[in-house]
Amino acid sequence: MSTWNPDELNQIAETDEMYIAAQRRDGTDRKPVIVWMVRLGDDVYTRSVNGPEAAWFRGTRARREGHISFGGLDKHVMFVDIDADDPINDELDSAYRSKYRRYTGPVTSITSPLGRSTTLKLVPQQEN
Repeated sequence: MSTWNPDELNQIAETDEMYIAAQRRDGTDRKPVIVWMVRLGDDVYTRSVNGPEAAWFRGTRARREGHISFGGLDKHVMFVDIDADDPINDELDSAYRSKYRRYTGPVTSITSPLGRSTTLKLVPQQEN
């Protein structure tokens, strides 16, 4: 397991959207979709604005691995579930509201109990 480097963390903080592609059971990537992400300290998180029934989120259940990409950055990541009742979600709600404040409707959805139930920590992995 590796960590995000400072340049990657800064890029994540300054970028609104990334592509995320979960891996299927056979190890191939699903079709990438655009999601929002937030940085909290040295960690990166994402949620499903459409809740746990969103196809991309359901896809993360198969292997809990995938890829993210944006702005020239391409990383293999592990998806780590964060419980909806974990206190970190309050900080993540604030981070989403701050970063995406100009998108009132989607921010309301992504910070709702349904959105919080899909919180994933993205943990970068060493490339083979």
